[in-house]
Amino acid sequence: MLSTKDLARIALFAALIAALGLIPKFDLPFTAGVPITAQTLGVMLAGLILGPRNGLLAVLLFLFVVALGAPVLSGGRGGLGVFFGPTLGFLAGWVLGAWMCGAVFFWLVRHWPGRIFFSALLAAILGGILAVYALGIPTLAWIANMPVDKAALVSLVFVPGDLIKAFVAAWITQRLRRVGLRSA
Repeated sequence: MLSTKDLARIALFAALIAALGLIPKFDLPFTAGVPITAQTLGVMLAGLILGPRNGLLAVLLFLFVVALGAPVLSGGRGGLGVFFGPTLGFLAGWVLGAWMCGAVFFWLVRHWPGRIFFSALLAAILGGILAVYALGIPTLAWIANMPVDKAALVSLVFVPGDLIKAFVAAWITQRLRRVGLRSA
């Protein structure tokens, strides 16, 4: 059962992911329609701060709002059409990624309580990058009708920015923990 506090935090992080969509996206001609956005940062933060279940629920709420047609994806995109394009796997990967960020982070914190930044960074890389790519790359290959190795190569352009987002998410998580924010 979700408490009122949980529901408020889930809605807040869904809104944060939407707000990060206001930062302009970058489209590159060789990425087959998958833009570079800041929204993965919100996905990482949802998992790291809310935990696996509530982080996943925040992303699902956000994607539900997208499906309803709200133009909250970067570049003002929204509606069911985005779930039939090359971004489908990455959007689905956000759900897995938020859950994995939270699960890995909370497991690491239990075993190494003094290593908040390192734990958050590792969780953000495993969940916010690897898990998202694990669904995004094969789906991109399928939808764009390209070999998986080429889709993986195309996706390398996202790695530097995603690593920066992982560092930022780890730093924010560490700072919030220092001021006493505890979740999940």
